[in-house]
Amino acid sequence: DNDSLTQFLKNFYFDSSTEAIKPMVAGQTSLADDTSGNLKTLNVTENDIDYTMYIYVIDRGGKDASGNIINAKGSPSVVDSVFAKYKGQRIVRNDSIGSVPFDQNESGIWFTLDGVIRGWTYGISDNLEGGKNITNNGPITYENFGKGILIIPSGLAYRNSGTDGIPPNENLIFYISLLDFVKGTDHDNDGKASIDEDANGDGDPRNDFSDEDFPSTPDYLNPNVN
Repeated sequence: DNDSLTQFLKNFYFDSSTEAIKPMVAGQTSLADDTSGNLKTLNVTENDIDYTMYIYVIDRGGKDASGNIINAKGSPSVVDSVFAKYKGQRIVRNDSIGSVPFDQNESGIWFTLDGVIRGWTYGISDNLEGGKNITNNGPITYENFGKGILIIPSGLAYRNSGTDGIPPNENLIFYISLLDFVKGTDHDNDGKASIDEDANGDGDPRNDFSDEDFPSTPDYLNPNVN
């Protein structure tokens, strides 16, 4: 994965006019040589394995064109509920992207960051901010929301099992628009935010188990633990 994604960054660039990653052409700067500061490298340890993933932050969100804060919630935690639009593409080779999205949602969908592939969890949390909810007595719309492109190794995606439309050991790209999120999501409705039920303080509430009667249920999903 590391070798493939390193080569991928050399073979593709970010096209600001379409806000998309495209194969290198003359006159463009590859992602590997991008000095804009938009491309972030995320080093992640999951199940005692070290991974490297990337996020190209098109717009962090949360501010208007003048830099004024319009959404004081900031970024979601690794277990918050988020409302997002997305499009997923396969990295077929380090010089080719699947031409047809294997999955997408252009109207927005709610999900929790503890219930998706880990590349989404680490890529979205702390890197993108939700936008401003606009109603105007009509359909809800959003403005100044976070937008980014996740470049995910297979080990933080569908690993060696794959899933519908995605073969095993496939690196992926996701275009993400973070429209909104619930700050301090409380999964078990015990009055305490799930992110605060992190007894060992490692930033991951999924691995904290305090109830001997329910040893396989993490604290943030167990209303008996607060």
